[in-house]
Amino acid sequence: MFRLFQFAVSIGLLAGLFWWMDAAPILARVTQAHAGWLAAGLAGLILSTLSMAHRWQLTARRLGMAMPYLLALREYYLSQFLNSVLPGGVLGDVGRAIRARGRGNLRRAGQSVLAERLIGQVAIFAITGLGLSAAWLWPGGPDWPWPVALALPCVLGAGAMAMVCTRHFGIVGRFVRLVGSLLREPLILLHAVLAAGLLIFSLYACARATGTIIPSEGWFTVLPLILCAMLVPLSVAGWGWREAAAVALVPMVGASPEAGLAMGLCYGALMFLASLPAVFFLFSRTGQDNAHVDTAQASPPGE
Repeated sequence: MFRLFQFAVSIGLLAGLFWWMDAAPILARVTQAHAGWLAAGLAGLILSTLSMAHRWQLTARRLGMAMPYLLALREYYLSQFLNSVLPGGVLGDVGRAIRARGRGNLRRAGQSVLAERLIGQVAIFAITGLGLSAAWLWPGGPDWPWPVALALPCVLGAGAMAMVCTRHFGIVGRFVRLVGSLLREPLILLHAVLAAGLLIFSLYACARATGTIIPSEGWFTVLPLILCAMLVPLSVAGWGWREAAAVALVPMVGASPEAGLAMGLCYGALMFLASLPAVFFLFSRTGQDNAHVDTAQASPPGE
């Protein structure tokens, strides 16, 4: 029943947005989107998946799970595809953890998936916080309304809460310390920032494809905030929340609400297209040949 509610939320938000605005110019922007910018956005999403798969491989290795890159890539694509068609945005990752338990055990596999996803979100939040801080300090920057003004205190509050958890909560504290130690690994940190930057670029490319130029002050403020809206679990692959956030936020950098909706729809479609290589991995044995190789003997932190 809850899954049906999540589908209904996405459909209801999109229907409400189309009801509120004139659908004809929005659909015209999407159907006449610039092919070159669409290709650039799709390339950004594909490269981000390659980066995130490597990030997961490195995270799993840090937890004592030996995982070939092709296997990590295969599992990442499968999880992305399931997340794009199933409500909640996490069922694909749950399946990824269950399938990866053969590399160690279910607890380590679950920790590797959760830590890798959290690292990616930390990177987006950090970019958002730094971008908003710079925008407020920069003379003549956008006049942010109070809902957006709350974003920076929320980011800072989340960081403070993480610091408290490391000291006062047992299993949660140990996991937060694990994520902190992973973020101090140069290659993992590099992939966190790289993947976040590629996602932001892909969203920018969707804006350009649909006829909107997002100015520089929106690259690390408005665009990452729109991506953050996709984390709301009451949807299917962020549909509805992403478009609503785009409609609300892009006017602050001089674009129309219609431009925001067109950009969000374009990005959602490209996300689905970028996940389709999962079909190839599903019907091939690529990455499966070493699926039963014994895991590495290294112990994960804390064991």
